[in-house]
Amino acid sequence: MAPGIVSPQRSFEQDSASSGPARLDASKLRVTKTLHPSKLPPAEDLTFGSHHTDHILQVRWTSEHGWQTPQIAPYQHLALDPAAAVLHYGFECFEGMKAYRDAWGSVRLFRPEVNLDRLNRSAARIALPTFDADELLKLIARFVKLEERFIYGKPGYSLYIRPVIIATNSNLGVAAPTSALLYCIACPVGPYFSAGFKAITLEAASSVVATRAWPGGAGNHKIGGNYAPCIAPEKAAKARGFQQLLWLFGDDDRITEAGTMNLFIVLRTEQEGCFELITPPLDGMILPGVTRDCVLSLARERLAPSGWTISEREICMSEVVHAAGVGKLVEVFGTGTAAVVSPIRAIKYRDTLVQCGLSRHQSAGAITALFKEWIEARQYAVEEHPWSVPVSEIS
Repeated sequence: MAPGIVSPQRSFEQDSASSGPARLDASKLRVTKTLHPSKLPPAEDLTFGSHHTDHILQVRWTSEHGWQTPQIAPYQHLALDPAAAVLHYGFECFEGMKAYRDAWGSVRLFRPEVNLDRLNRSAARIALPTFDADELLKLIARFVKLEERFIYGKPGYSLYIRPVIIATNSNLGVAAPTSALLYCIACPVGPYFSAGFKAITLEAASSVVATRAWPGGAGNHKIGGNYAPCIAPEKAAKARGFQQLLWLFGDDDRITEAGTMNLFIVLRTEQEGCFELITPPLDGMILPGVTRDCVLSLARERLAPSGWTISEREICMSEVVHAAGVGKLVEVFGTGTAAVVSPIRAIKYRDTLVQCGLSRHQSAGAITALFKEWIEARQYAVEEHPWSVPVSEIS
């Protein structure tokens, strides 16, 4: 597990780790290439998730036989029994990861071991089968090699990779799945911000109104059930002119996440010329984001030596409102695989629109832009770093 990524509920993984006799084995992969390759969409038409590549990776599992033969086949619909457990009880988890083409034309994955560790923990939490992460990484590498023509050699472009595990057993009884399907699809994506790197506005949602996650729940796992219930409140916020919701929790309105992003806050401290970078702690309600961990690692490496305080601590909206009022709120930004970093202009909290440190003409703060630059340098191997793994070296 990478530094900074913790598992508050590791016991679930231990309970389900021996979920079948046959281990996932990448050496058994069978590949059937499409006879009808699709035409590459124009780069300017690449809205997020709108185009799919030509193939799908699939591996079936049963509690009796374990993992079966992995297959890469032409992209196709899934056939599910109407009583499949995924459709009735939400046995589903997924990941979001990316492949990049560097300046020399090589294809790279970014911190894939962290994504696959998190997928294993998500699967274990909802009684789906776990897998050998090294073997799945080999399968994904083969899949990416097959689809690499969809990775545009331009800054800001990548191949978004979506591994998914669903329960397929067709019994309406509520019980642990006895059959499952692991599959992986991909889509070419361009810059997340089609109109440029611009700040967004959040509306803070008290947990009295809507709750994304709660202590002892599954908010720290990437499962479908964490997303669908958030859409209706987010639609209402968008109708009021806000791009995302800021999810709060408890009577003191503690900050958790913003939309599907982890949140970071930069405050000016009492000591002249010193700053604090704050993000909520991994308390079981926060998704342990890969980009979140990148920001923390880079901050400890590059900002802490110059006097910055890097904090994973609880922070309430009252502290943010106060900091804004006395001129100590410097920047706020969100992090995630899709957007990398997303600058925040303002937060609507109760009857107040809290300005988050940007001038009227700024699209992003200097620290937000710096983190985006630092992370992308490693993603595209401008800066050679172990986070960026050449697909050719995965075997």
